[in-house]
Amino acid sequence: MAVRGMAGALSACVLLVLAGPALAAFDYGKFPGTTVKVKLIGGTQYEKLYTRIPEWEKLTGAKIEIVSSKNYFDLDREIKQDIAGGTINWCVASNHTSFAPQYGDIYIDLKEKIPADELALYVPGTLQSSEIDGRLVQLPRVTDVSNLYYNKRVYDDPKVRDAYKARFGKALAPPATYDEFKQQAIFLANPPNLYGTAFAGKDEGMTGRFMEILRANGGDMFDKDWNPTFNSPEGVAALQWFVDLYNAKAVPAGTVNYTWDDIGQAFAAGTTAVDLDWPGFAAFYNDKSKSKIAGDVGFAVAPTGSAGKRGGWSGSHSFSVSKACPTPDAAVSFVVFMTNDESEMMEAEAGNLPTRTKVFADVVAKFKADGNAYMADMFQTWQTSLAEARTPPLVPQWIEVSNVVWPQLQAAIVGQKTPKEALDKAAADARAILQDAGLLK
Repeated sequence: MAVRGMAGALSACVLLVLAGPALAAFDYGKFPGTTVKVKLIGGTQYEKLYTRIPEWEKLTGAKIEIVSSKNYFDLDREIKQDIAGGTINWCVASNHTSFAPQYGDIYIDLKEKIPADELALYVPGTLQSSEIDGRLVQLPRVTDVSNLYYNKRVYDDPKVRDAYKARFGKALAPPATYDEFKQQAIFLANPPNLYGTAFAGKDEGMTGRFMEILRANGGDMFDKDWNPTFNSPEGVAALQWFVDLYNAKAVPAGTVNYTWDDIGQAFAAGTTAVDLDWPGFAAFYNDKSKSKIAGDVGFAVAPTGSAGKRGGWSGSHSFSVSKACPTPDAAVSFVVFMTNDESEMMEAEAGNLPTRTKVFADVVAKFKADGNAYMADMFQTWQTSLAEARTPPLVPQWIEVSNVVWPQLQAAIVGQKTPKEALDKAAADARAILQDAGLLK
């Protein structure tokens, strides 16, 4: 199973935007009287797509029953309970390249159900990263990569700009490095009305952001033989970054319990100055009916670390069809519909990076035709970030390892351990997991 080289697979979408094959005519079929039970990721970035469900129901005569809608971390725990209890009675579940390897063989190989000419419409590298041991167990929905949002009302305030120039001797501009990010977040914080930033403080959100800065500092989670290496000097420096922000009260105290929606809502409310976050929030942040900072949102590529490179944490959201599904043809019809050109266009108009080749060019052309320079420019920035992106290790043990890492990171952030103590403990626990799995001899 590929662990290295995922940057090339993901960034293939940047290189192939003009090389899409001709459209295929997928037959969605007719399934009157059929009900397809689904478990979906919920939250701000994801709900709009589900407004297309009635279209699929009208097209096919089938019905969708949403049996669960929650964030990925809770959904992951629920699916594992289903596996342990032998109670998988649903057909479709939201999935992610980070999570998929741990689910064993509960999902069908979609290559056996979806014609090759239809699959050829997806970005080849993204589709490849959705495979496990050569089986296509996910149909990719959107691709994520970290990028920088900033509140222009804060960054363009003359008093703030003058004070920053007086303090640091340079103009206030979106941070190009993680050191600048921390410096600015601490400088701009004025709690409780304004915090410098916020970060996901638990689950894979915490581990992933740490991994991103670790890689930007020149480190990595493991060496080629699967020895944990994140308790290196680069790792200690990455964890200290979070500790410094927390100790300076540049982040809300509750950030250690935040996940993505909490961070997105805080930035949209205008209570944080700079936000390292996902593409899917772009349209939400600029929507006057939902965001207090609409019209004043800036964006930039993610900062570089001490090694002069970006960590580029990335991966794809997806849909999978369970082997337990009694109506797999209807389920496959549904997941193709939810990732077809029209669905991908809806996702891309929100700022998400699509997984179908043609949509990259189509959405930028639409933004330009609509005079929406904000979204057109944003999309090209996202593509630049994706060029340096890498997924977490695509192995079944990744989430289990993450689940022993993030509590230690959190312990260091709140001052219960030093960064080195926390990382050494996490590395020892991770080593035991990888040894038990036979990856590490």
